[in-house]
Amino acid sequence: MLKLLNIRNFVIVEQMELEFLSGFTVLTGETGAGKSILIDALSLTLGERGDASQICQGHDRAEISALFDITASPELAAWLTEYDLQGDPGVCLMRRVLDANGRSRAFINGHTATLQQLRTAGEYLVSIHSQHAHQALLQKDAQRDLLDAFAGCRTHALTVKTAYQDWQAIQRQRIACEQQLSEFREKHEQLEWQQRELSELNFIAGEWDALQADHNRLSHLASLLEATEAGINQLSEHETAALSQINTVKSQLQNMLAYDHQLKAVVDLLESAQIQVQESVYELRHYRQQLDLDPQYLQEVEQRITAIHGMARKYRVTPDELPDLLEKLNTQIVALDSGGNLEKYVEQENAAQEKYRKLAEKLRAKRLKSAKELARAVTDSMQTIAMEGGEFSVTLDFLEQGNAHGLEQIEFQVAAHRGLPLRPLAKAASGGELSRISLAIQVITSQTGTVPTLIFDEVDVGIGGHVAEIVGQLLRHLGSARQVMCITHLPQVAATGNHHWQVVKSMQSDSQQILSRITVLNEQGRVDEIARMLGGVKITEATRKHAAEMLHLSKFEKN
Repeated sequence: MLKLLNIRNFVIVEQMELEFLSGFTVLTGETGAGKSILIDALSLTLGERGDASQICQGHDRAEISALFDITASPELAAWLTEYDLQGDPGVCLMRRVLDANGRSRAFINGHTATLQQLRTAGEYLVSIHSQHAHQALLQKDAQRDLLDAFAGCRTHALTVKTAYQDWQAIQRQRIACEQQLSEFREKHEQLEWQQRELSELNFIAGEWDALQADHNRLSHLASLLEATEAGINQLSEHETAALSQINTVKSQLQNMLAYDHQLKAVVDLLESAQIQVQESVYELRHYRQQLDLDPQYLQEVEQRITAIHGMARKYRVTPDELPDLLEKLNTQIVALDSGGNLEKYVEQENAAQEKYRKLAEKLRAKRLKSAKELARAVTDSMQTIAMEGGEFSVTLDFLEQGNAHGLEQIEFQVAAHRGLPLRPLAKAASGGELSRISLAIQVITSQTGTVPTLIFDEVDVGIGGHVAEIVGQLLRHLGSARQVMCITHLPQVAATGNHHWQVVKSMQSDSQQILSRITVLNEQGRVDEIARMLGGVKITEATRKHAAEMLHLSKFEKN
């Protein structure tokens, strides 16, 4: 539970340190005194967004820290350990700093943390019910969330949502596959004659380069023969051929070796040159023999090139891409003939749908059971909050196909008084009735939760008199098992608290700045504050006696 809250330079609070106790604490004060500032400050430590406008005038930063006892929250302790955010045993310190330059920093047990980590930790620690909760209660999503919270199946609901999303994703893949196959079927005949035409061309990868090389050679055959004959003559057969001249020089130098052996290196080089030139002559003669003088072959190559070019232009690809195009056509035809992956997607879709249905049916069973329990509990509570004879119901309209939230459409219905038919909450309840029903639901659903600290921010708006006393008793009863705080304007609710804090707003004489502070009231202080809430500006002795009587009766109720 919440143990300490330290606020510095936040809105109209310069310095405030509050020590929280177990049980039911009420927080009262004049309108505008700053009661909700405490909620806003705590919300910042729980991950709400903040900005520089929340910094107290004249200061460059605001700082809020909250200390929680988590000895009864092993799940939170495990989460802190998992993310290496643990601190002293049994406690969790949440801290938030807002700078005037707009920067925000967050810490958990002294470790730097993200806002999301603050929010996650806060979900284990505090539940805040705002004064506008009754408006949210009109929304179908809020009604479903409340039922799931009461049933303790929020995690199961998230699992159902994930299973539904998985099913829908596979369904989209199956539909896309069907559409693709449908498109293939429409052009099946076209695919087949295109495949046949390309197959008959019998064009393979690498052939294009070979054809280009052959055509280039055959087109310049005369020049190649002329150059080959000239090379052979100049190297070997002419009377001044290179081989003869090399041989003459080598013989002359060999004769000189007897006089100077240093010429041996030159002789060796000439001998190597003679061998290389001779090999060149052999290769040229072999090449000359291979040159094809048949003009018919050149015509065949040109016809082949023309056919390939024509096919490439027809399909708007380069000649080199024709084999890949044929392979693609083959793949499309095989996919069409085999049904592609449609059968696989159908099997996966059926399995995903079955998984979703099983999870959703289990969720529906939990919701049906809890819907009756919630309806009975709220109906019973209505009898005590000036709605005698009224009835509350939770309807679950079955959805054959289901959706991400399950197999039912959830709706809260109410008959405000005996004899009236059940109608949707938004149409059947007045503003005051809706506020009372909302409070009853919040108290009932909070009793089933595990969050140790519950804060109600003026949720008693729109009620008064005897009903307000009942509301106070409900909150006090809730405080016997949980730490409960309520900001209220109702003296009947304030009188039922185990502890009473008063928010006072004052102006500093030196700076003319309005500041807020909280005072823990003693018995006499409670009498005076409740008298103020009863009597307004002028507090009479009769009003004080009435306030004292309310506190006395409240103590009697406690006993």
